Amino acid sequence: MATPLQYGDPPRLGSYVVQARLQSPATGFVYLAQDAEGRAVSIALLTRGAALDAAARERFLTAIRQVAPVRGGVRGWVARARARGPVGAPPVLAIDDGPAPWVAVPYVPGGTGAEWFLRTVLVSGTLIGAAHGPEFVPYWLGDRAPAVPAPPEPAPPATETRRAVLVALSMLVALITLTGAMTWLLLGPEESAPPSRPLPPTLFVPTPPPVPSPGETRKPTQSPSPSPGESGTVSPRPTLPGVDEGEDI
Repeated sequence: MATPLQYGDPPRLGSYVVQARLQSPATGFVYLAQDAEGRAVSIALLTRGAALDAAARERFLTAIRQVAPVRGGVRGWVARARARGPVGAPPVLAIDDGPAPWVAVPYVPGGTGAEWFLRTVLVSGTLIGAAHGPEFVPYWLGDRAPAVPAPPEPAPPATETRRAVLVALSMLVALITLTGAMTWLLLGPEESAPPSRPLPPTLFVPTPPPVPSPGETRKPTQSPSPSPGESGTVSPRPTLPGVDEGEDI
């Protein structure tokens, strides 16, 4: 009977989406999952304790390889020529033979599922003869956590080509140069007007005084004569050359 997933159960195993638990034996877990096309599959996953034990992990993988042998080389040709795995084993759809191995088989309600491969993990009895003596319990049975596969490594960071780096660097240099020029124009010292050229010195050329012409005469300057009632002396009038003063009246 399917039960809900619990804490620690993986949400995905490879390309399969885990939906519920089908069984929980001592050596692992059996999950009901679905592939990308919607088909139901049964997946067997070891416990963390069994996955850390090299012998238990190898027995699990050996049982899987017997059903799904190597496809290439002489071993694959011999495996195809022989019978297709043990009787009653379900066909294998996908496997993961990493540190946390799992196997996926078609899900058949009421039929044999992926739990078939978990039966080979525990060893009981002796190799020859009837089982006798005390049973030994593996040390890893107490670790019941699912062996969750490690998450995939992140993709490497994207790298640009040398040409793209050079173009970006050129654009950065041009932008810095333009910014510096604009800053210098806005915050730089103001340009002062060029000094004006001094005017040439003034050249004074003395000119000779005017000379009167020979026919030009000077008019005498008449001084005011005293009135008849005023007493005093009369200043003589200036006599110009060439002018007849006349007779006294």
